[in-house]
Amino acid sequence: MALTLFAFRRAGAGSAAVCLVLASLSVGHAETITADACTSAASSPDERIAGCTAIIDRGREAGRALAVAYCNRGFALTEKRDLDRAMGDLDLAIRADDTYACSYSNRGRVWAFKGDFDRAIADYDEAIRRDPAFAIAFNNRGDAWVHKGMLDRAIADFDTAIKFDPHNAHAYGNRGFAWYRQRNYDRAIADYTQQIRITPDDALAYINRGNAFRDMRDVEHAAADYGEAIRVAPTDARGWRNRGSMRLYMGDFKGGVADYDQAIRFDPADAFSYNNRGIGRREKGDRRGAIEDFKKALALRPDLATAREALRAMGVAP
Repeated sequence: MALTLFAFRRAGAGSAAVCLVLASLSVGHAETITADACTSAASSPDERIAGCTAIIDRGREAGRALAVAYCNRGFALTEKRDLDRAMGDLDLAIRADDTYACSYSNRGRVWAFKGDFDRAIADYDEAIRRDPAFAIAFNNRGDAWVHKGMLDRAIADFDTAIKFDPHNAHAYGNRGFAWYRQRNYDRAIADYTQQIRITPDDALAYINRGNAFRDMRDVEHAAADYGEAIRVAPTDARGWRNRGSMRLYMGDFKGGVADYDQAIRFDPADAFSYNNRGIGRREKGDRRGAIEDFKKALALRPDLATAREALRAMGVAP
């Protein structure tokens, strides 16, 4: 039974922690509601953009206060993946106050989203030079080192991030992934466990810990973690399809097919889910359903060899 497995990691630069300054800016009483959106943790990206724009357009701020407004608007634009505008704002933040570490860290994150990890690291270096205890910048630089495949340097940066901020869930999760990449599964599991303690509703942390258990051939613990991912994020297909693969491995074909039903419901374009549900259906004796699934998998991914071979083994032309 050749299953197609799923190895999910955190999503690129999205794992980098963000620097958002929640500070008061000098505004008049009538302007407070709009301006507060620039620095409130509860603001949506659009609200933050509007609030910071109002402050910038009034032209009353300079130096650090102006840098905060540009930096926070750049952060909001980054969240919307409007990366060129975000970069422009962060350049202006640095121009307004080149001693402000947060602007460099947030600009580094934009470079990381653009895939330029060398420039990202250079900006994180500048942030750390200005604030040697800046845990976010150490975490984000570590994430960039991971993307460059330099795992020892990444782990060192995550160690430092955790030293300065022991409650930084991003740093534990990122260090866990670096350990996972080095196949040090025990340490990876320990870090993911700490990440879950800090953020118990993080579905990806459960998936990543489940992947480490899976690669240790601890199928039951892996399935349990994927189940927790489903509990906290029931519309996320990843938990369903990963638990489905474990159920198939354990010979629970009915349960595996049921999980892939849900995975396909929430991500109908995933060829691997059709492939694996086809395996479950075949093992259950549902020949017609299996053939339909393998053909659908190939329609989505014509290069998917497992589906093509399964059809041939069943005497059906791909």
